[in-house]
Amino acid sequence: VTTNTKTKQSRATAPLQILTGEALEGLNAIQVADAVKHFSGVMVKDYGGIGGLKTVSVRSLGASHTAVSYDGIAVSDAQNGQIDISRFSLDNVDMVSLSNGQSDQIFQPARQYASAAVLNITTMAPRFDKRPINGKVMMKGGSFGLINPSLYIASKLTNKLSLTASGEWMSAHGRYPYVMHYGEQSNDSTSIEMRENTDVKNLRTEVALYGADSVQNGYIKGYYYQSERGLPGATIFYNTQNFSSQRIWDRSAFLQGHYERNFNNIVSLQLNAKYNYTFTHYFDPMYLGSEGKDENRYTQNEYYLSGAVVYRPISGLSFNLSQDGIINTLEADLDNFTSPTRYTSLTAIAGKYVNNWVMATASVLMTAMKDVMADNTQGQQRFKASPYVSVAFKPFEQVDFRVRAFYKNIFRLPTFNDLYYGKVGNRNLLPETTNQYNIGLTFQHSISKYVPLLALSCDIYHNDVKNKIVAYPTKNIYTWTMLNYGHVSITGLDFTGDIEISPLKELQITLGATYTYNRALNVTDPADRDYRHQIPYTPRISGSGKAGIKTPWFSLNYSLVWSGHRYAVNQNYKENRVEGYFDHSLSLSHEFNIRNEHKIGINIECLNLTNVNYCVVRYFPMPGRSWRGTLYWKF
Repeated sequence: VTTNTKTKQSRATAPLQILTGEALEGLNAIQVADAVKHFSGVMVKDYGGIGGLKTVSVRSLGASHTAVSYDGIAVSDAQNGQIDISRFSLDNVDMVSLSNGQSDQIFQPARQYASAAVLNITTMAPRFDKRPINGKVMMKGGSFGLINPSLYIASKLTNKLSLTASGEWMSAHGRYPYVMHYGEQSNDSTSIEMRENTDVKNLRTEVALYGADSVQNGYIKGYYYQSERGLPGATIFYNTQNFSSQRIWDRSAFLQGHYERNFNNIVSLQLNAKYNYTFTHYFDPMYLGSEGKDENRYTQNEYYLSGAVVYRPISGLSFNLSQDGIINTLEADLDNFTSPTRYTSLTAIAGKYVNNWVMATASVLMTAMKDVMADNTQGQQRFKASPYVSVAFKPFEQVDFRVRAFYKNIFRLPTFNDLYYGKVGNRNLLPETTNQYNIGLTFQHSISKYVPLLALSCDIYHNDVKNKIVAYPTKNIYTWTMLNYGHVSITGLDFTGDIEISPLKELQITLGATYTYNRALNVTDPADRDYRHQIPYTPRISGSGKAGIKTPWFSLNYSLVWSGHRYAVNQNYKENRVEGYFDHSLSLSHEFNIRNEHKIGINIECLNLTNVNYCVVRYFPMPGRSWRGTLYWKF
């Protein structure tokens, strides 16, 4: 069953943004992190270059409040709670979507209810026309030594079974020039420096077996990823190289499966399972410790099992019960490390009603967690209930105009690092809780055959974050600890607009824009110097834009990401200000048909057209103008 993605976004009771495979091709994006920047209300913290870490925060709630789902099953990191989305390529991705609050699709694992926002990554499922095998071979290359070959193959084994395999290799030295400014005045001295320690080499492979018939479907997928990369350091006046020497090696593998069966029109069952292994090796030869270096290895294991049953007593009304069980372990070669194991139970009860006029959903998530230490010391235990309610109402029969609203109370548990990392961890931390409020309007209309689509949405939101977990200095200013010392009030507005224009039969023009206003204030203590100041790295205004022209001869796409100024620390003073930026990109592509069976395509991209080394994170300059070329063969 398929539906227009714009219609799905317009009908949603909570803000939903979708980028299909075709839309992703026009965004000059090579990683999921590049595409996510085009969602409204999203801040991607980017430490520069292909090898730099990239985390995503939605509506200023922090990366730990944003879940990442890969083909319907969550990606996790119990150690620090943040997913580095630079590891996800777009070469085998069919769709990327972002749900604020939670999805209207209640028939899902309980874990999908357990965060303030969910970034969903959906890979390409096998599709067959005339031939039982198809695929895509691609080669990308470009500035800063980028080499990126990839392969995707889908094979139809029987009428019910099919197999897909994909893989890619990416390598780049990542060294790019940037301008170092010595001072804040326009006539202060500058120098041209070279960004160091930005190399990256990574390998990704995936194999999946799909099965489906008239009453059931499912898949089993194996995934392996490994990388070695330098972590570019902050730029230091008159010493730009010696402080860029940290390196990190990652290995991640998982095996996950999904099974769904419709017993009849009333009852359906869904089962999900996953085993995930993650290994991280970190090395800093310049660490100012007793040994003059810092080297650590961390190993995580996760065991996950989920079951869900949906019951539809009458047309338009459905109920869902989901039960998830999770076991997380962490091992590290640190002195006196406690080696925690976390047992988590998630139970979700949800209901949904929909007709031509209204859609409403409600749910409650019950979370039970217990940490067990290898040294038999006391670990955390928590139990919390999290309610959610949403509604969308269509007041006019002939006009696709809707009013929507949602409320959600959710939290994030302290991570293993928050609780147990050396002398910094604090075992008495409370969960960081969030109350989300949203009210919005959506409108979609086909004006004429020349303007087949106009889609608009506008949402006003308020988030209230309590017991925010922060690193805070103790009485001895040379040591720090984690504390529930924070209360943040977030108020904002998200706007999205898309229009499609077809002045001629074979000419299509698409235009789109997003705008975000975000007032995220620290309201912890009126006596603090930063009371009611904007929290770090949160621009008051930001947005994106895109424009595309598609003809029988070529496709031309333009994309823009922009941000207002931000502050690098809590106190909003001039010396802490990080200037805003505009990032423009342009691409030109053409696809050749060969006997209606094969397609060969070429794409040329110019990134950061204005050649500005802006900073997303202070002292971490981004690459200037660069070029990328792609050649592919679809068979």
